[in-house]
Amino acid sequence: MPTAAISTIEDRKRLARRLASDGRGFAEQYGFRVTNNPSSLFQLLTLSVLLARRGDFRCAVAAAAALRDSGWDSAARLARSLHADRVRVLRGAGLRGDVEALADGLGDLARTVVDRYRGDLRRLRGAARHDPAAERKLLAGLPGVDAEAVALFLREAQALWREVAPVADRRALAAARRLGLGGSAADLADLVGGGGSERLAWLVAALARVDLEQRYAELT
Repeated sequence: MPTAAISTIEDRKRLARRLASDGRGFAEQYGFRVTNNPSSLFQLLTLSVLLARRGDFRCAVAAAAALRDSGWDSAARLARSLHADRVRVLRGAGLRGDVEALADGLGDLARTVVDRYRGDLRRLRGAARHDPAAERKLLAGLPGVDAEAVALFLREAQALWREVAPVADRRALAAARRLGLGGSAADLADLVGGGGSERLAWLVAALARVDLEQRYAELT
């Protein structure tokens, strides 16, 4: 059931505007630039893979930032990194569990992006001919990129790759249902005037944060 009774479409639109008013996507809120260049897109993919793991999302964000700040801010640079160094950085960022396997997986991911797309995920988009289903399939064909990581990546990238919109991940949709804003990405797109806008990415990001941080009480 919704946390608060939102009875009219104007009420829903008002709350959507309030949530999207920060004017930034999830990645940008945590210090990652979301621009259509190879380095930014690969950092976004790495962040998405880390966020898709179960555990504290803050550790995932910290780990992605630590990889970037270690100089591995592109697929080519991460591909050249040593396994032991990746393990050290990931553990230093607070990650637990099978960090050795994660370090292997991130190395495989970087090398595959370099081998298939010369380190540039825009080439993946081109190979898919800007078809959203094909883009999802190619992304899911990369090492360590599961369906949730694809959704997280496209949640952010829809502001740039407009053909994939509307996209909302499971946490954003959980918050949307609880707040009475709808149950699908299309419902959220309607509240912000269309699925191809940056505003949708801002709204979905805000909803994901509400659920991750359990900030529902602030919105009632």
